[in-house]
Amino acid sequence: MSAASGAEGARTGAPRGPAATAGTGAPGAADAAETVGAVAAVGAPVLADGRTVLVTGASGGIGRGVALRFAAVGAPVVVHYRSDEAGARETVALIERAGGAAYAVRGELSDEDGCRDVVRAAAGWAPSPGRPAGLGAVVNNAAVQPVQPLPGMTAAQWREVVDTNLTSVFACTQAAAPLLAAHGGGSVTHVASIEAGYAAVGHAHYSASKAAVVAHARAAAVEYGGDGVRVNTVSPGLVARDGIEQAWEDGVRRWCAGAPLGRMGRAGEVGDACVFLASPMASWITGHDLVVDGGMTARSPW
Repeated sequence: MSAASGAEGARTGAPRGPAATAGTGAPGAADAAETVGAVAAVGAPVLADGRTVLVTGASGGIGRGVALRFAAVGAPVVVHYRSDEAGARETVALIERAGGAAYAVRGELSDEDGCRDVVRAAAGWAPSPGRPAGLGAVVNNAAVQPVQPLPGMTAAQWREVVDTNLTSVFACTQAAAPLLAAHGGGSVTHVASIEAGYAAVGHAHYSASKAAVVAHARAAAVEYGGDGVRVNTVSPGLVARDGIEQAWEDGVRRWCAGAPLGRMGRAGEVGDACVFLASPMASWITGHDLVVDGGMTARSPW
């Protein structure tokens, strides 16, 4: 993978194919409006010292939902993107119009240097004059999910998914941990997937990468815990995105029929789980995988 210069060039979560079990696409207009409206309604910041939250892959989909929910509780948010600058700027604009603080950073997360540059840029941002800079939480959301059958999959295709979905998580966490520790600790949350434990045809590389992301969080929780850094995962199920009901009509129907709550999730609901794990309410939670799937994995498949 080519190296990025500075914090210029990172991989945002690509739109997932219609056969995906966990979607990332853009939240619907109603969901975005509900999320942005909450920024003004909630007064207390989730991080009492006002430190910044970095959300990778936040130009749309789940990443945008996560960024908006952190802004809704008063946190300044760094919005990372790789190529969708317009989407990242829209995320920033949604936050700023509601009275929040946000900043867009471009960077290549399949490259270790790019990960470090993005994390350092986030840590060095001062949301406003006199407001302390520094990193308080990271949400590793950026991911890709191509549909490629395992029998014909090439090593290059495998590596692309693993580098983006797993190696970037390792590198961003490694870069962020000492910066979090320098301020007394903090939170890292990886966005995994229920596909970490439930296979789908054409997603072998994706499923393997997400299972490894869950394992990484547990290992990192053990090794960084002494520095006050908590590491957890959130595993979404099928999340609504624009056009999914038309592109994957049968899959959406089967999902909604099978899920105990009878519907797809919303990006903001995944964001709420991330906010909880970064908040003082989760101060004794680390190494945990929080499943957010409307109960789908709770029921028997037979």
